[in-house]
Amino acid sequence: MHKNRYCVKIARYRFYDEVCAAVRSVLANTPGDDFALYVVDNASPDGCGPRLAQTDFGDVRVQVICLPKNLGFGKGHNSIMDRLTSDVHFILNPDVIIHDDILPQMAQWLLDHPGVVMATPQLYFPDGRIQNLPRRKPTPWLLLARQLAPRFGGVMQKADEHYTMQDEDLTIPRPIEFCTGSFAAIRTDVFKTIGGFDPEYFMYVEDADLTQRALRQGLVYLLPQFTATHAWHRDPMRDAGKFKMQLKSMGRYFKKWGIGKGNV
Repeated sequence: MHKNRYCVKIARYRFYDEVCAAVRSVLANTPGDDFALYVVDNASPDGCGPRLAQTDFGDVRVQVICLPKNLGFGKGHNSIMDRLTSDVHFILNPDVIIHDDILPQMAQWLLDHPGVVMATPQLYFPDGRIQNLPRRKPTPWLLLARQLAPRFGGVMQKADEHYTMQDEDLTIPRPIEFCTGSFAAIRTDVFKTIGGFDPEYFMYVEDADLTQRALRQGLVYLLPQFTATHAWHRDPMRDAGKFKMQLKSMGRYFKKWGIGKGNV
């Protein structure tokens, strides 16, 4: 089996046009044939999967995989575990657009820093606003503040700014304790060693869990010299069902990792 230097995985549930835009941004800005791009559809009810399978992206590096049922975020990503032969594995949300060749550069940065096992770039909203996604290890208080800060401000806002490390210099590469699943790069051997995402999370907080397990293997870094655009829909803020799902995932996370401060 051919060993790729790195591979990219985009998992999606619905929204065909958004997926296509993400795929084309990767292909347009990633030269060479030393990577594979996996597009996994989680049995989307809007027919996104079959449409993707029939779409000619004009690039042999793209592989579309249609799952028979919705396995959730983590299981969807884990579904291609046995196909991975790369040195570095990228996890991308379908609402991410890249604008230059950051994937090979990030992969090389990881390979040049053997003590670092996972990293994320600096993400921005489409209108250019910065996204405060690098975070400290979650606690119940910090997650509560994250939800309530936009509405109440004050002490909640201060706690959220601490959680999202806005009291630190994030203009230089630095260690972080929570790497967003929206756009992450992880050493493939580490991803396999820790078993990928915990399949018991259907959606939400699985990226915090993955980060904590990665931290047992090495450092996790923010790399602000690399940037991308992320729409960041934040569905739990608008959907009661998804908010309940998020609370369930939080409960699993704290049962597994505890509610205290600090790293693993």
